[in-house]
Amino acid sequence: MLDPLLLRSFVAIVDEGGFGKAASRLHLTQSAISGHLRRLETQLGKPLLARTTRSLELTPDGERLITYARAILALGRDALAEFTRTPFRGRVRIGLSEDFANVAMLGVLHRFAARHETVEIEIQVGIPGALLPMMKRGELEMVIGAHCETQEGGRMLWREPLVWACSAQAGVTLPRPLPLALFPEPCPYREAALARLAQAGIAARIAMACSSNASLAAAVLAGFAVAPMAASQLVPGIVAVPAERGLPALPDAEFSLFMSRRVDPALGQALTAAVLEGAATRPVRGPA
Repeated sequence: MLDPLLLRSFVAIVDEGGFGKAASRLHLTQSAISGHLRRLETQLGKPLLARTTRSLELTPDGERLITYARAILALGRDALAEFTRTPFRGRVRIGLSEDFANVAMLGVLHRFAARHETVEIEIQVGIPGALLPMMKRGELEMVIGAHCETQEGGRMLWREPLVWACSAQAGVTLPRPLPLALFPEPCPYREAALARLAQAGIAARIAMACSSNASLAAAVLAGFAVAPMAASQLVPGIVAVPAERGLPALPDAEFSLFMSRRVDPALGQALTAAVLEGAATRPVRGPA
């Protein structure tokens, strides 16, 4: 049986191009590295390196062995990682705001659950203003949602403009009082929109109370109402109201991840990494 210690020294000599650099890489003496190679060659009964005054070259037998040596060492590393890692177990209840209840984010969570079969993920879709209190009460372990101008903390995933959305077919003049499509309280977009309109002295009325992004988009597409929406949520047929129409600017929407302290730190770190990776590859749309 080939000793992994000898194989490791052999691979280091080949990779580093010499005994001195191999010794430095493995934190051994040069004589120890030389001794490992001699023992390996003695065990196999074949020379593995051809020494010249300027370089080392693999012999034909060395060329054959180097492939096996790399594979054996890689398998050893994989086995060690498999048996020493902390297994994730248990249930994780995740609150998703409507903005995140989409194929991309659910795909991220599905792939995470597939890699960690002992983790059971449950999803609760709602409004961040309602989901965060649920987490504080111990009913959720994680919340992924948007907020505006608050000090909620959490890990920010990204920030983008919050815009007034209207139908692409809307007329030049906005009706007064301004008809709004909004989520119920407590919704950060609703609070920001109503506060900005009140500060600007613009009369408004809630024309439609929505429970989902689909109903919100339908109200806007039909021209029934105007709604505050994150720029990335604009779809064909929905545009941002031009600034010259006189509506006040809205604050940015901040999309963040919130984690309960009850979550196992290793599991929380792995879940956060998965969500961050998904956020980094999200498709980005903007105002038309």
